[in-house]
Amino acid sequence: MGARSVTKESVIPTPALVVLVGPSAAGKTTWAEANFKPGQVLSTDTFRAYYGAGPSDRTAGTEAFALLDQLIAARLGKGLTTVVDTVGLDPDKRAAYRQAADEAGLPCVAVGFDTDPELCRARNQASPNPLGKTVLDRQLRQWRSARETLADEGFELVIINPGPSRQVPKTMLTATEASAEPDVENRRLAFDLAIGNYEFGDADIASTLVAMAKTAERVGFRALWVMDHFRQVPQVGRAWEPMLEAYTTLAFLAGHTERLRLGTLVTGIEHRNVGLLAKIIATLDVLSGGRAECGIGAGWFSAEQAAYGYPVNSNRVRLDTLEDALQALPILWGPGAKSFDGAVLSIPEAMAYPRPVQDPVPILVGGGGEKRTLRLAARYGHACNIMGRDLDTVAHKIEVVRQHCTDLGRDPDDLTITTLNPLIHALSGRELDELIESLRPANQPAEAFAAATQAATTDEHIARFEQVSALGVDRVCVSLLGNTGPERIEAFAEVIEAFDVSERSGEVEARD
Repeated sequence: MGARSVTKESVIPTPALVVLVGPSAAGKTTWAEANFKPGQVLSTDTFRAYYGAGPSDRTAGTEAFALLDQLIAARLGKGLTTVVDTVGLDPDKRAAYRQAADEAGLPCVAVGFDTDPELCRARNQASPNPLGKTVLDRQLRQWRSARETLADEGFELVIINPGPSRQVPKTMLTATEASAEPDVENRRLAFDLAIGNYEFGDADIASTLVAMAKTAERVGFRALWVMDHFRQVPQVGRAWEPMLEAYTTLAFLAGHTERLRLGTLVTGIEHRNVGLLAKIIATLDVLSGGRAECGIGAGWFSAEQAAYGYPVNSNRVRLDTLEDALQALPILWGPGAKSFDGAVLSIPEAMAYPRPVQDPVPILVGGGGEKRTLRLAARYGHACNIMGRDLDTVAHKIEVVRQHCTDLGRDPDDLTITTLNPLIHALSGRELDELIESLRPANQPAEAFAAATQAATTDEHIARFEQVSALGVDRVCVSLLGNTGPERIEAFAEVIEAFDVSERSGEVEARD
């Protein structure tokens, strides 16, 4: 089967090798200059000027194409979107471009220009350096031949007569293609908000957080989660950037919200004595009117533990402690003062009064370890959180945790599946480009940064989340990168509104 032929909107994966195909004067260069950054477009006309008398000097063609091939290889090696602005009418050269892209692990896109031959001739005659009639006629014949074969040559995507173009990360483009017609049946997601960065510039942290929480509640986020770290993690920022203590922050926000559920994503199990952790979460639940959620995991950031004088234990010890805690917390939240003895923990009087409003307090287990962590989630958790950037990975992890449920005699549908999705969202392509440029590290190309951060507009995120829902995910926890206040939260409302969970909200809450 050949590549899918697109004739409407030009949505192009990034990074990619884009090969323009069409006769001279068909409009290739004009389209490329209007839709790509100057550094992304490689033109043999430009290179002819380096080696000859000007861009139309055909005697410099050999050197121009040699330089073109060198630059294509260099840019693809760095994962940069590259547009080949030549006539592209030689099938052997097109095959070589596809091979170069394949070796770099990037998609190769053909963009064909089926321009009226008479218009090409007229434009050519008006050019300061027109081609000879014989040359242009030959190109027009070659184009007619290429037009018939492009879809079957092995390009990942073929676009004929492109319109305005947007560059979209490959994962987002796949979702958009899969959802050409909205899949309303798979719009069954609830959305939570994660805040892990308190670097708000000159803005006051407290008032900014209140505005963000109130906006999240108003636009339809189900819950708000904060990271439980003592200092900023390297994936997000520098160690000395602001990092608020998690449960103090949640208690503060509980006093400024009414419906928003509150929790940590997730608490490292060795960050607090488990008895004290139970007391903290019970207190939050009582003071918030039953809105606390308990997110816990084995922990991973040994550098912060060492910096604060905590013991740095092995993965096995931390997982043993996590399993003990998953058994002990419901006892601590229950009636009486029972004792608990586990593999690591010993609690002589497991008592926490006042008891939580909720019975039980929902426990979310975070982590992706397939042998131990996901099995603990299947045995003890009400919800299991999976990192959600790569859909194939999400699907695999869901399959693993559901199999654990089955092996343990638990109905897999009783376990709520959640994913954490750090992403960039914008309402328009122009706004998206501005966000990418403002947020990307200086040493990371825009294309690579966009792909790594799921940078996309509203429709593209909706299309991808339809696929996420189809995998069996119940809730998505989004972390809006570049979120320095309530504005980005407000903008994300359009995505939330596309997933009406009103009819199943009771079902989701019941699972929790």
